[in-house]
Amino acid sequence: MTSSSDSTPETAPTTASHVRRPLRPLTARERHEAHRVATALELFFDLCFVVAVAQAGVQLVHAVVEGRAGHGILNYAMAFFAIWWAWMNFSWFASAYDNDDVLYRLVTLVQIAGVLVLAAGISRAFTQHDFFLVWLGYVIMRLAMASQWLRAARWAEGAERRMARRYAMGVLLCQVGWLGLVLLPEPARPWVFLVMVIAELSVPLIAERAYATSWHPHHIAERYGLFTIIVLGETIAAATIAVKSAADEHKALGELLPIAAGGLLIVFSAWWIYFVVPIHGHLRSNRESFLWGYGHYVILASAAAIGAGLEVAVEQAVDKTHLSALAASAAVTLPTALYLLTVWALHSRYFKVGIAQQTVLPTTALLVICCTFLGDWAVFAAGIVSALSVAAGVALTGRKTAGRGAGRSAEQAA
Repeated sequence: MTSSSDSTPETAPTTASHVRRPLRPLTARERHEAHRVATALELFFDLCFVVAVAQAGVQLVHAVVEGRAGHGILNYAMAFFAIWWAWMNFSWFASAYDNDDVLYRLVTLVQIAGVLVLAAGISRAFTQHDFFLVWLGYVIMRLAMASQWLRAARWAEGAERRMARRYAMGVLLCQVGWLGLVLLPEPARPWVFLVMVIAELSVPLIAERAYATSWHPHHIAERYGLFTIIVLGETIAAATIAVKSAADEHKALGELLPIAAGGLLIVFSAWWIYFVVPIHGHLRSNRESFLWGYGHYVILASAAAIGAGLEVAVEQAVDKTHLSALAASAAVTLPTALYLLTVWALHSRYFKVGIAQQTVLPTTALLVICCTFLGDWAVFAAGIVSALSVAAGVALTGRKTAGRGAGRSAEQAA
């Protein structure tokens, strides 16, 4: 993957016309710019954000294993929203305004520092209900984001300038609201979270009501795809470490191999299902893109939760937790089913033709949930079902393509 800013050949002469100034105007890029790809800075940004995703997953595992699943899921949802929303805001801003100058890079590195502070505070939020470090990291990220919008407003005019200022004001006002997680008593915090989620999601809708940013459809699709890959990779890494640790301590390969094999099949299928469709062709307007982009909170959170669920299943298999086999299996099958349903609803169904293609993923999700009741073989069975859904999708697509080809041949022969 190459950066759009690194597209100049190395052999190009270093004349004055090729020297880029350290500071440049932060103006909107072309919506249909050719060869628009993710930059090295964006890839680095994603990798650093996955540190926070991993921390949230680890704490979710601890909560479920200790029998505090409800509490753990709530805290996981809150922490993951902070991670995902900061990542998403940066990604859409970068798609429209990234000029890759020195100041832009420095502000982006500040945002990365903020997510690392947030990651450091996730364990305290789960175990001690102390959200100060999470809030502080979020403040660092979001203040940096507001400064980017104000910089964009400086170089814009008319409706575009008003849009950029609305974004900056919305981001800053929401930061005041998030103080409730630090100052208010614990019973009020879920309500604060709910209100602030609605407020945060409303900022782009309000800011862009009269002027839409010039985000790049192909670039946005690539950015989401890359982050999905990294989250799925983190899922595999977490499950691998859990299996290795359990095997080293308990030598229970017979119990662990079905979980490892099923987990791999689930993650491989999750990757295949997500990337089988060219989603950038669907992202034509803000109305379509907002729903698709917002819905990825569930897609990414459930993908990361699959890894946490696999760790829980491993812990149960080697008797390191008092959870039942049913509860441990559900920790894998429920996020898997949620992932399949959400990918179908937001991502895949636009490219499915006919009732057979449309029902593959919803049916697979239902069958994966049914696998929950298969005891020690639940994860392996869920993996087999997921892999079969991929095979069914490929077969149905091939049949449809073959039918079209036969029809064209008959027309040409006539």
